[in-house]
Amino acid sequence: MNTGLDNNKPIFIQIRELIEDQIVNNQLKEGEQAPSTNQLVSFYKINHATVTKGVNQLVDEGILFKKRGIGMFVAEGAKKKLMEKRKEAFMDEYVAPMILEASKIGISLDDLLSLIQKIKGSEN
Repeated sequence: MNTGLDNNKPIFIQIRELIEDQIVNNQLKEGEQAPSTNQLVSFYKINHATVTKGVNQLVDEGILFKKRGIGMFVAEGAKKKLMEKRKEAFMDEYVAPMILEASKIGISLDDLLSLIQKIKGSEN
């Protein structure tokens, strides 16, 4: 069985997200070498083409770049690109639906902000 992989999501996307998470969490910094496709294939016991598909998407987006004969490396500005992409996704997936639902049930923007501050304050 594949260690740590979810059967409900395509594996190439999970490999891509794994590398993205490592960049966002500063486990992989700009200019550093990313895990090789062979390392990922060996660790997760998955098909080489699957890993390559996920990694190539990151190359196409300018998150990783290839050094011929050496491997894949994290591109300059990769973390910033990923953070912007995630902020957009967060807005689309969470904030916009929350605002729409709040509007439907009559919660004003001020009340919504108060609720957010209340929840945020309870974390401390």
